[in-house]
Amino acid sequence: MANLQVRDIDNRLYESLKRRAELEHRSVSQEVVKIIENHLERDGFESESRTIEFLKLTNSWHDDKTAKELITEIKSSRSKKNRTRITDELFD
Repeated sequence: MANLQVRDIDNRLYESLKRRAELEHRSVSQEVVKIIENHLERDGFESESRTIEFLKLTNSWHDDKTAKELITEIKSSRSKKNRTRITDELFD
């Protein structure tokens, strides 16, 4: 099993870790390992979850129009006079 040494930990942080470890009936070292494990599991899950949700969107919009027809429709719906309009509102 690998060892990890962490240096120059602020006393307040160490005391917080120590209190948390006592509450969980663990050593400080065991508590740090548990915190790291929980963090890495959560990050992996959230990342995987976001990827799955994004992939669900794939092919979620179906239209019988061709790409050229869609582009023409989008361009024709744009208004040139609105592009040069100056307002006092941010992102108006």
